[in-house]
Amino acid sequence: MAISALKTDERIHDVRFDEDRLIVDLKDGRTIAVPLAWYPRLFDASPDQRAHWEIAGGGYGIHWPDIDEDLSAEGLLRGAPAPKAA
Repeated sequence: MAISALKTDERIHDVRFDEDRLIVDLKDGRTIAVPLAWYPRLFDASPDQRAHWEIAGGGYGIHWPDIDEDLSAEGLLRGAPAPKAA
């Protein structure tokens, strides 16, 4: 019996928000949803600032130029919130 490996593609496909979450769709069909409160810059941003995002890092990252925030698909998959401010 042969077992075929599933192909994963962790590149970003789409980004959206609901009231409490950042929701990221990956190219392989997976969706990651994380609490918006984990990312204070995004939490404090206006809806227009949140909506202005760019794919970065060869497709593996998201950049919000208006608030200078960057997140990676890898970090989102690990469930890594933003570091606490010192």
